[in-house]
Amino acid sequence: MPDSIHAGEVLASRYRLDDLLAESEGGRFWRAHDAVLHRHVAVHLIPRDDPRAEGLLEAARNVAPHLDPRLLRVLDAERLDDLCFVVNEWGQGTSLDVMLANDGPLQPRRAAWIVSEVADSLALAHAAGLAHGRLVPENVLVDHHGQVRIIGFGVDAALHGLPPGRRSADLVDAAALLYAALTGKWAGVSSSQLPAAPTDHGAVLRPRRVRAGIPRALDALCDQVINSGRSADAGVSAAVIAEMLRDYVGDASGMRESTQDHTTIPPWAPPAPEHGPGPAAERATDAPDPADATRAVPSVSEPTRVVAPVPTGEDADPDTNTDADVRDEPDDAGEPPRAGPVDQPTQAGMPVFDDERDEIGWVAARSDPPPPPPPFEERPAKPLFAPEPPEGQPARRPREGFSAATSSGYWPWEGTSGGHQTGSHTGTGAASLYDTGTGDDDVPGRSWIRLALLIGLCLLVALAALAAYQIGRGGGDEPTAEPPGTPVTTAPPTPFPEVTGRDFDPQGTDGQVENSDLVPLALDGNTATSWNTSSYNQQLGPGGLKTGVGLVLDLGRTRGVRQVDIATLGGPTSLAVYITGQAPSGVADLTPVGDATGSGTLTVELDEAVSGRFVTVWLTALPQLDGTFRGTIADVVVAG
Repeated sequence: MPDSIHAGEVLASRYRLDDLLAESEGGRFWRAHDAVLHRHVAVHLIPRDDPRAEGLLEAARNVAPHLDPRLLRVLDAERLDDLCFVVNEWGQGTSLDVMLANDGPLQPRRAAWIVSEVADSLALAHAAGLAHGRLVPENVLVDHHGQVRIIGFGVDAALHGLPPGRRSADLVDAAALLYAALTGKWAGVSSSQLPAAPTDHGAVLRPRRVRAGIPRALDALCDQVINSGRSADAGVSAAVIAEMLRDYVGDASGMRESTQDHTTIPPWAPPAPEHGPGPAAERATDAPDPADATRAVPSVSEPTRVVAPVPTGEDADPDTNTDADVRDEPDDAGEPPRAGPVDQPTQAGMPVFDDERDEIGWVAARSDPPPPPPPFEERPAKPLFAPEPPEGQPARRPREGFSAATSSGYWPWEGTSGGHQTGSHTGTGAASLYDTGTGDDDVPGRSWIRLALLIGLCLLVALAALAAYQIGRGGGDEPTAEPPGTPVTTAPPTPFPEVTGRDFDPQGTDGQVENSDLVPLALDGNTATSWNTSSYNQQLGPGGLKTGVGLVLDLGRTRGVRQVDIATLGGPTSLAVYITGQAPSGVADLTPVGDATGSGTLTVELDEAVSGRFVTVWLTALPQLDGTFRGTIADVVVAG
């Protein structure tokens, strides 16, 4: 890249380079101004002799005729002097990676809508024989109008030195876009600045295991496309992904508006209020504009009469009384009533957001203050001492559940005279509050106590009958239960049928194999036949030629493995066992589920079943025979 390229220079007598936005891998990305059409454009510059120059121009030529409003179009491409450049349409908005960094994961319906737009654009491009090649969150833009735009279609992959026609990578990256929008993690095949998605034995964790609340339909789609790695074999295409996401979103009306950049003024923002007593009040009285009538502010020094707008024409109601819309309220200082604005359910209330339906409602302000609560009745003061009972009458105790103060007053002898009740007794005097020993049937709660006692008695009788029945059964000769301490037996692991395998030598030189033709002999169930490694002059390990060799067994599908039995020959052998969801290319980044050392049959037992399709038996130390080191496996059995 020539050092003379700087801001302000005009490229091709047309594009003025304004701002250098990025510089990496020998290329520069500028925001430029098109002097012919008077608009901003994006310009990618690389040296003319760069190995990527021809692929960049070829990608620009292929993508330019393709028409799709969601793509930031290629406007120009040329080799000029010592430079090769491509001019793209300029897009202004927020990219998906910035959106996730600022606001976190998106709501499922909004994430599905954004990715459905991307997948639909991919389907059109794939049908035309084109591919994006590097569909990462940095290349998905939501502009200020809520429109999804795709950056660098075909061109960005060429700038990164990737080959053209990466359609299978587009499918996995499209599902990874949905994964990222739901979890904030990246699981695609292309490189992105987002944090990588967590994995388990080489397989990407499902979105529901990373973030709670993700719908099962979206979770299954991400898992099927990302972890299969062969979308075409699974019958998944960009059109299928777009259709599944559109079915989940349903009616997409309003989605574009809800995805607009938050820096723009929302359509429901209230206008600034107009201050002033005279003109505002006159406009409100004439009411040519309802907004002016609701926004007018009356003067503090003089009364103002504000009338709500009267509907006319077809909307007019003949029974409407316009005088009823004028409301007078008393002033706090006791002045004559003053007219106030009519309360209407407009944006003056509080906004209520509905994330499921992407709608906005309003809580209207109250037109009248709520009435005050009724005052509490004052309770009479409690006496310090209870009065003495009348002469000749024994002292009486309060009934259970009552006190002497449970009446209209605190004196239980009100309504009595000379120890006898008067005819005006209402049941709140001494006869209802005190126990006279004449009867207890009217005591509150006593019926519930009797019912509880009756139920308890029935339970005791049932338990006694059950105990007698068990004792009667125990009189026979046969024991009724296992003696204490008897261990609980579980079903032993079952060997998996039709296991296939291959030799595994990731550290070997090109073309070298570890007796691949003998691998079936280690899986035929016959210990008389065996597979053996090559002979080595040094022992395996960190100081040897290799750290290990072994076998990779294919179970046919994902299974739960609980035990691996390896019959070895020749002497002491050390090995480790790995279980993965995909065929491994090495063991440096893997964690073994178990290991074993010894002669004869070595068994690796697992406390809990480990799911996976591929079982790797990795030999780390070989027996010494005739001055050389060689490992031999007579039989391998995988059970679960």
